Amino acid sequence: MRIQRRGYREGVTRIIAGRAGSISLEVPDAGTRPTSDRVRESLFGALESADALRGAAVLDLYAGSGALGLEAVSRGAASADLVERAPRAAAVVERNAARVAKSVGADAAIRVHRAPVTAFLSGARRPFDVVFIDPPYDIAEEEISEVLGLLVPALAGNAIVVVERAKRSPQPTLPEGLALTRAKRYGDTTLWWLTFAASDEDEAFEDWADEDIAD
Repeated sequence: MRIQRRGYREGVTRIIAGRAGSISLEVPDAGTRPTSDRVRESLFGALESADALRGAAVLDLYAGSGALGLEAVSRGAASADLVERAPRAAAVVERNAARVAKSVGADAAIRVHRAPVTAFLSGARRPFDVVFIDPPYDIAEEEISEVLGLLVPALAGNAIVVVERAKRSPQPTLPEGLALTRAKRYGDTTLWWLTFAASDEDEAFEDWADEDIAD
């Protein structure tokens, strides 16, 4: 009989593709909402089509299980910083990061930060190329706006920021420097694609704006 360790549900999600493809990831048992495999497949397909992952510095805020940042590393990102405040969830992220690190070896750096997102961003210095913001759905829009404002100084030129929210949530309020280039719905989930100092290449995302995908 398998004994379930307190604090997570074992084997309910996985790395989809890349060097760590098929590795199972633990998921915290409360307070997090893992991005489904289906949404991640679409998200990372678009990022790879834009050649946004190869050698990228990735930031995964409200990391939960760390699945988004770790998927990026598996698919060629040079580094991933995973930020999670909740102690149990952060412990899960650390175990998942160690598991993925064994597959990618020295080709990528994975760092886990046990800190509130706003505190981490207040001291962030690294220029990030790709940022995932996937907070619990009950977080207030005011916090999302604050996080986006703090994030701007830590972004590399032409950085891509993906915000995952409930379908009913309004479009995030954007600070100067970030522009909405795409919105895509998956059932009850919406992904908002933002770019920093967008280039002509990033405009390709606009062709898919407001696309719906049924469950």
